[in-house]
This record gives sequence, C-alpha cells and structure tokens, in this order.
Amino acid sequence: MLNDRPPAIRVSCCAGSHEAARGLVTPHPVDRPLPPEVERQNRLRRVLKIVVPLVIVAAVISSLPGWMRPAVSRERIRTARVTAGPIEAVITASGTVTPEVERVLSSPLDARVLRILQRPGAHLKPGDAVVELDISESVLALDKVVKDLKIKENQQAQTRLTLEKSLVDLDGRLEVKTLELQSVQARLEADQQLFKEGLYSREELRRSELAVKQAQIALSQLRQERTNAQRAADVQLEGLALEQGSLDLSTTKSDREGVLTWIVSQEGALVRRGDVIARIADLTSFRVSATVSDVHAGRLRTGLPVVVRANDLDLQGTVTDVFPTVENGVLRFTVALAQPSHTGLRPSLRTDVLVVTDRKPRVLRVKRGPFADNVARQAFVVRGDRAVRIPIEIGLAGADDVELVSGVSEGDEIVISDMKDYMHLAEIKIR
Repeated sequence: MLNDRPPAIRVSCCAGSHEAARGLVTPHPVDRPLPPEVERQNRLRRVLKIVVPLVIVAAVISSLPGWMRPAVSRERIRTARVTAGPIEAVITASGTVTPEVERVLSSPLDARVLRILQRPGAHLKPGDAVVELDISESVLALDKVVKDLKIKENQQAQTRLTLEKSLVDLDGRLEVKTLELQSVQARLEADQQLFKEGLYSREELRRSELAVKQAQIALSQLRQERTNAQRAADVQLEGLALEQGSLDLSTTKSDREGVLTWIVSQEGALVRRGDVIARIADLTSFRVSATVSDVHAGRLRTGLPVVVRANDLDLQGTVTDVFPTVENGVLRFTVALAQPSHTGLRPSLRTDVLVVTDRKPRVLRVKRGPFADNVARQAFVVRGDRAVRIPIEIGLAGADDVELVSGVSEGDEIVISDMKDYMHLAEIKIR
C-alpha cells in the first residue's frame, strides 16, 4: 500500500520542472572565458576612445597660432626693393609761378580815375593807354593845364636857346684862350733860346714863364666853367621836361610790351601821387615765389639748388632771395629758374618746390612711403609669405626716396605702406 503513494520529492521536482519550463524561475548564468580576438578588440576600442580625442585636441592647439596670426593681402600693401644710388635731402615748399619782370604804373599826381581803358589779361604794346586820369579839379582847370603846358614848352625853348648861346660864347672864349696860351708858349721858347745865348736876362725869362702859367690857369678855369654851364643846362632842361611831363600824363600809358595783370578797379576813384594804378607783366620769363614753414629757416639760404615740380614738369633753379621776416609761421623765398621761358610755365601756376640741402653719392635707399614716418623706426621686410618686423635707421629723406642707414641689405623687399596697426607683432602672414 505504501508503494502505491507517490513520493513527495518526485512531485516537488516535477513541480519545479514545470515552473522552470514556464519561465517562472530564472536559471543561474554560467561564466565562460572570451576568445582572445574579442578581448583585443575590446581593449583597442577602449584605447581609441581615449587617444583620438587627445589627438584632436593637440591638433587644434598646434594649429591655433596659425589661425590667430593676423594676415594681410598682398594687394593691400605696397612694397619696394632696396637699391643703391645717390640721394638728395630736400625741403618741400609750395610755390607759385610769377612773371620775372613786372612793371608798376603809378599815378603821376593827385587825380581821379576818369576812364579805365584796359582790363586785366589784355596784351599791351608800348604806348598803349591803360587809364585816363582827370588831373583837373574842374573843366575850367583843364584850360589852365593846356595853357601851362604851352607856357612850359615856350619856356623850355627859350631856355634851350639861352643856354646854347651861353655855351657858344664859352666855346669862343675857349678858342681865344687856347690861342693866347699857344702864343705865350711860343714866346717862352724864344726867350729860353735867347737866355741860353746870353742875350736875355733871367728876370725877363721868368716873366715869360709866368705868362704861360697864367694862360694855362685861365684856360683850365674856362674849360671848367664850360662844363658847369653844360651840366646846369641839362638840369634846367630836365626840370622843364618833368613839369611838362606832369601836365602831359593825364593818360597813363604802357612803356613796354606785356600783359596787364592788375588795374585800379573803379572809375571815379581818387588816387594820390605815387599810388599804384596798374601792373604790367612780361610773360616771356618767369620765376617762382615760394613759402615754407619757419622750422626750416636755419637750413634755407641763398644759392641752394632747387627742383620746381609743376604737373609732370621738373625744372632746375636756385634760391635767390630769402625774406628775413616770418609771417604766421611762414617764411618766403624766391627761386630763379634755369629755364625762365619754358613753354610749360604760366602765371599763378601752383608748384612743388624741392630745395636740395644735402646730397650723398651712394647709399642704400628705398622708395618713400608712410613707413618712414613711424616714430618707432621699424619696418617690415618681406620673406616668403611673411612680413617680418625689423629695426631700421633712416638717414636723408629725399623727394622720392629715403636713405636706410642700417637694418637692410640691397635687394630686400620693404613694405612701404602704413603698418602702424601691426607694429606690436613680430611678423605677419601675407596672403
């Protein structure tokens, strides 16, 4: 009977088996070793996860200076080669072309401008009337002027006749005195011969000699009198001519060929004797009137060579006058041109005046540019695709070039543009 009862353990086992089959009981995992290839791959993955980010960070850090370094385009900078040759130090001034000869017409006496007969720019010939002056206080006074003019003409003629008669009389007396001198000289020669022969006394000889000396003195005095009379006649006639001329100068005329550059502007204006009423310029030759800052006063002197630059024209010249006064910090001087009649010159033409103060026959030089004005005395030299900052020493400064005393060699390429915004950098990349 006991064998017919199912054992408890078997039931329990069977129940556990059914539960396991139904998934109600989780089986215990079993650890097995991984293949070596899998372990190597896993280790490689772990290493790459650490190394790759480190390499990327290192690459970024190493390339960061290149990304941060300033760069300029070659098209935005100007460069020039260092060459060897002569250089001239210059003072740069401003100039204006003016006629070399300008005639000033002044009023001969107090008058009023009656008519302006010419205008500025008119080409004049000798004798051309420029201004008509009213030299009379009224129309009635004009008749008196004409009458006085005729009187002066008559006085001049009478004086000339009187003086000519006086000179003729003096010439006659001179001839008489000359004959008297010749007579006493002949008598003296005869008395000297008689004295040698013992036929004439010494006292009589002395009287003959004295007569000759008296005749010589009288002749000399008469000649001086004649000279004085001639001078007095010239002065008197000149005075009469001036008086007549003052009466005849109611119309001011040009005394030379030229161009009228200025004239009194208003008809009816009152002018005093000596006032300028017109200026006539000779436009066949010119000079240059120049101005410069008074800081150059110590270097500017007469005789210095000059280059006058007008448009594309360069003319040689010389400083001829330096005015002693300074007005508003400006010093004035005059330049005489080697070619004063050059066809490119015109009145009032603005020019650059380059006064040469020093010269060196052979130096290292480079084209002038803003780089030469920096106080730091440093410049950038082009080396490949970089511009490297170097110290330089500048010597003479010319109109087109500057002297480089040190820091460069012949053939170096220098950045001559304004680089003051990059002076804190040792080098710049050039794109």
